Amino acid sequence: MSKPLRLALAQFDFPVGAVAGNAERIAAMITSARDEYAADIVLFPELALSGYPPEDLLLRPSFLADCEAAITRIAAATRGIVAVVGWPQSVGSVVYNAASVLREGRIEHTYRKRELPNYAVFDERRYFDVDPDRDVCVFEVGGVQVGLVICEDLWFAEPLADTVRAGAQLVLVPNASPFEHGKSAMRDALLETRTRETGAALAYLNTVGGQDAVVFDGASVVADGDGRVHPAATAFTDQWLVADFDATTQRFTPVQWVEEVDESREALAWRAVVRGTRDYCRKNGFEKVWLGLSGGIDSSLVLAIAVDALGAENVTAVRMPSRYTADLSNDLAALQCEAQGVRMMTLPIEKPFQGYLDTLAQAFDGRAPDVAEENLQSRVRGALMMAMTNKFGGLLLTTGNKSEYAVGYATIYGDMAGGYAPIKDLYKTEVYALAQWRNSVGGVVIPPGVIDRPPSAELRENQKDQDSLPPYDVLDAILLRHVDQEQSTEEIVAAGFEREIVERVVRLVRISEWKRHQAAPGPKVSRRAFGRERRYPITNGYRA
Repeated sequence: MSKPLRLALAQFDFPVGAVAGNAERIAAMITSARDEYAADIVLFPELALSGYPPEDLLLRPSFLADCEAAITRIAAATRGIVAVVGWPQSVGSVVYNAASVLREGRIEHTYRKRELPNYAVFDERRYFDVDPDRDVCVFEVGGVQVGLVICEDLWFAEPLADTVRAGAQLVLVPNASPFEHGKSAMRDALLETRTRETGAALAYLNTVGGQDAVVFDGASVVADGDGRVHPAATAFTDQWLVADFDATTQRFTPVQWVEEVDESREALAWRAVVRGTRDYCRKNGFEKVWLGLSGGIDSSLVLAIAVDALGAENVTAVRMPSRYTADLSNDLAALQCEAQGVRMMTLPIEKPFQGYLDTLAQAFDGRAPDVAEENLQSRVRGALMMAMTNKFGGLLLTTGNKSEYAVGYATIYGDMAGGYAPIKDLYKTEVYALAQWRNSVGGVVIPPGVIDRPPSAELRENQKDQDSLPPYDVLDAILLRHVDQEQSTEEIVAAGFEREIVERVVRLVRISEWKRHQAAPGPKVSRRAFGRERRYPITNGYRA
């Protein structure tokens, strides 16, 4: 019986732009894969050397030159193991999304990605070219013919089929595939289809970690040649994954593989927003965060996320009561801070708010109070929170959800002020579901009173969100169809929703685009997240 081929998959975070640091880590990890895990092959994620997505860094010749010098250094240090490393390869004025096979001190092969995604968060055709020769990459390791394709290539039949026709028994697939709801099921179905089509086994490695508005979940997986897809590795976790491959049976045997135990929607969403928040802070040099804590569901959920991401000792919550703030709001905020061990400060806004009213009294004379006065309170709070971060350092987290951002139920330069928005891509109904889920694991951290009370901005007497908006279950169902599924007004009405409500919601989404263009980034968890994934013009005459 022939000796199985041992693979080490490096499911780790490789920060964007950190070429020197990534190169040093990759070289050290190649050695670890050889010496600690006795691996024959070590695979790194797509564009691991540059991080993904490097965006306009790829337009800088010096950046590309640094990447080329780094891959040469890594290759020179590779001995006794075969390494496959993703990097941006520059050839004259052309740049390829490439992965190189490194062996015994040299670059043996370089494969160039054939299918360039240019949808959702992806802009690869802006930066990369496709090699007109479209060569396949097959190389021998331990008597096994190993092929290589990159990420999007797998979603098309031809690249893998061509690689298998060239003799590949096992195909490596490095990825940088962002998380979104339901994607793991689609991926597993794809892997089963491709293995059954070709008879080749697949080792699918995905990067992990937060990068601005996207979060990569890892959740790497291997699939046998007969179509069996093994359980995925734990999502959102940096880890070595080791498996043996038997070329005779075309099957994998996990050696070191921590399997995912909870793929529920809420569990994965929670880990996505926590990982996104942690990595955004860490990678941008913030050790501490601040947030305004109102005693409402949104800020309560953000506080829980922040504590899980950074630790209670690195989180400060600030109550900013006004003349309209209920005692219950203050009590619930204090209760959550006590439960989670978070430092709480109180900064009443009555004096600065009254100062604004006094200053504006003559200009506003004869006009009844309206949204202008309401938004002033939010902007006072935003100014105070920014002052605290300026004075003491740290990052201000915003607390708006996707429902609010969609219809403009958030105050620009007020509660939208801040550097990162952890729940920006969660609809209000998802916020409630996630709060209940978090309370069901590891003890109650969000007071039940927060979840049970009707939501209110508390900017006027007895205000409730439903005074201005449809019930959130109705609103979110319409938004899901219009924003995520790109349905028109007529399509949504045909699905059974009241025309008047649909037309009003669609109009609010359209006229709030200018606010969203100025919003802080937040982790993508849905199919169509605001920001880099859903990019509508502000000035827009289309109505549908």
